[in-house]
Amino acid sequence: MTTTRMLRDTGVLTGRSLRHILRSPDTVITTAVTPIVLLLLFVYVLGGAISIGSDEPYVNYMLPGILLITIASGIAYTAYRLFLDLQSGIFERFQSMPIARSSVLWAHVLTSLAANLVSVALVIAVALLMGFRSGASVVAWLGVVGILVLFTLALTWVAVIAGLSARSVDGASAFSYPLIFLPFISSAFVPTDSMPGPVAWFAQNQPVTSIVDTLRALLAQDPLDDQIWVSLFWLGAILVLAYALASLVYRRKVT
Repeated sequence: MTTTRMLRDTGVLTGRSLRHILRSPDTVITTAVTPIVLLLLFVYVLGGAISIGSDEPYVNYMLPGILLITIASGIAYTAYRLFLDLQSGIFERFQSMPIARSSVLWAHVLTSLAANLVSVALVIAVALLMGFRSGASVVAWLGVVGILVLFTLALTWVAVIAGLSARSVDGASAFSYPLIFLPFISSAFVPTDSMPGPVAWFAQNQPVTSIVDTLRALLAQDPLDDQIWVSLFWLGAILVLAYALASLVYRRKVT
């Protein structure tokens, strides 16, 4: 099967998934609601009691972590939609048609990417209304978008595994809860050196901290340090491992 045919099939199936989202835009809005509420809560209620060791607005400091929470919330819907497709028997119907097998999964992944980028844009728009400002260059913003795209793809393939392996609708989306709370034990909301020893060690060495620090440096036009390579390593490793495992689970399901 040629690459052209695989791309064509993926495009058709992605259009199908996107139409489902357009018929229920509340999915994207719901995904953005929780991060926006957290943004309002931390900036207007808790922000005055939190010391970040600099004079920058707190909304600037915390926005990278909020964007990651937005994506972690959104991928739960990918697992949910994939589980429903699996239970409805649509996968078996696709297998009887002359389409590339991998295009079925890639359609869900690309739909997740599009929906999550829209949610991220909504959160950034609210942050701008709340006083967020960045003098980042076009190149820096492209770097921010690139990191967020890699983060979305990596977590989406994790969501694919959950959607294919779950035994219930609740189980399909429940896996995202730890991912949503992981930024709270990182540098997303407070500097890690303000945490107790064991918690600080975990926060400093988990993937979210390096990703948040990289995004924050890009938006603030600060020099990039080794954290960018650490974040790219984590994102690349999670993406490759999740893709390989998702492909393995999918092959077992369809056979």
